[in-house]
Amino acid sequence: MTRIASVFAGKEHSALIAFITVGYPTLEATLEAVPLLEKCGVDMIELGIPFSDPLADGITIQQASYKALQNGITPSACLQ
Repeated sequence: MTRIASVFAGKEHSALIAFITVGYPTLEATLEAVPLLEKCGVDMIELGIPFSDPLADGITIQQASYKALQNGITPSACLQ
């Protein structure tokens, strides 16, 4: 938790946090995007585990979750 807290500690810096649904559009794309985002200076990356009914997340994440589930992404695959 110390690394997360350090992102928000500096008042002179606004944190840039990216969100990616694991497995959208493919698992391979996720594995390529995460290091690229880090290289580009993103402070934190939230990896979304796709599930069948993400109604509160909005249409974009709903569609990404649906596609990831169609690709066979499971919580276990996300944790691996």
